[in-house]
Amino acid sequence: VQLVESGGGLVQPGGSLRLSCAASGFTFSRYVMSWYRQAPGKERELVAHITNDGDNTYYGDSMKGRFTISRDNAKKTVYLQISSLKPEDTAVYYCNARSRWGDYWGQGTQVTVPS
Repeated sequence: VQLVESGGGLVQPGGSLRLSCAASGFTFSRYVMSWYRQAPGKERELVAHITNDGDNTYYGDSMKGRFTISRDNAKKTVYLQISSLKPEDTAVYYCNARSRWGDYWGQGTQVTVPS
């Protein structure tokens, strides 16, 4: 099982990023996919999740409006579009796959927005 995040980097305030998480080793379409983030010195928090069929999404309380989660089951990939980036978005962003059959995490991708 592998979840490989990509797309992070250094972005100026107000910029945008699209993170990707490529999955392998399990039946991607059976899993709810989520993005979490963890800022330095803080607990990991939910950014968003999307149901296995992509029909429903949920966003964390402070995440609505600038974050968009999507998935492509044919490509076994989940995406997170982030717009109007702020310094407080600086964190490691993690991909998670969860179902009755398993709970898997990626290694994370760093997003840095300088103040």
